[in-house]
Amino acid sequence: MTKKQKFTVREATREDVPIMVDFLVELGLHVSGGERQVLSREAEQRLRSFLSGYLDDEDKHLVVACSADGEVVGMGNIHIWDSPNLWEEAEDLDLKSGFIDDLWVEPACRKQGIMTLILKELIKFAESHEIEELILEYSLSNEEAVTAWERLGFKPTGVRAAAWTRSVREKLSDA
Repeated sequence: MTKKQKFTVREATREDVPIMVDFLVELGLHVSGGERQVLSREAEQRLRSFLSGYLDDEDKHLVVACSADGEVVGMGNIHIWDSPNLWEEAEDLDLKSGFIDDLWVEPACRKQGIMTLILKELIKFAESHEIEELILEYSLSNEEAVTAWERLGFKPTGVRAAAWTRSVREKLSDA
């Protein structure tokens, strides 16, 4: 793809789901540094169902970026997260947040403004739903993401930690 190519962003459709499944797999590999594996039928169906859920819910918005020839080269989604905001402003318990998730641009198409186009579309959705705060997660090991999000004004406000249930159970048994 050339630097001069024009890209557009549109709402995702059911026909886009298979390529978006591939994008989610690529995103996971990008973050984890893992090796490509073939998804099980069940895992693929879960991802298809997850993405299809965005198409049917008015509190969620899923978009794709397309090249001039119609090739889908990126995706992003946002959903309304209605929960008490106790991190920064305890007095504002009814803050409506927009949770941006799974933003992906194909590597060959990066640095051409596609992320900006996707984010502008997601922000239109946020503003149309009176969302005041945007929240997202990214891996600190993903240096591209750290740089991009910080440049846009996002700053870490907490830590998300993960553990396998069985490991925690074992640690508790030892205590």
